[in-house]
Amino acid sequence: MSNREAAKDLVHLVTSGKLLEAFDKYYAEGVVMQENRKDPMVGKAANREREEGFVGSVDSVHSVTVPNIVVDGDQVVIHWIMDLTFKGGIRVTMDQLAQQTWHEGKIVRERFVYDTAA
Repeated sequence: MSNREAAKDLVHLVTSGKLLEAFDKYYAEGVVMQENRKDPMVGKAANREREEGFVGSVDSVHSVTVPNIVVDGDQVVIHWIMDLTFKGGIRVTMDQLAQQTWHEGKIVRERFVYDTAA
């Protein structure tokens, strides 16, 4: 499977409400993930725990759209727009880019970039 096909499948899983399944399928054991300029988190187990926390904090998913996927070799950028209501009733639109490095069908590095003032 090409990186383009894998990225499209990842998007399909997430937009189908299967974020943790996508994580288990496409993230490498030693994955390094980073939110904007925060310190990176290393390792699949630590990052999955963080993803579980995110999923657990969401009360309702109103929509998840992906206007663009850009693939250049092992580099993939996915534009995510998520309309969510968190527990406690706060509704937000998360508009972010996920810059990914793929190796042998797995994401080895991912950095989320977004406007923290929005």
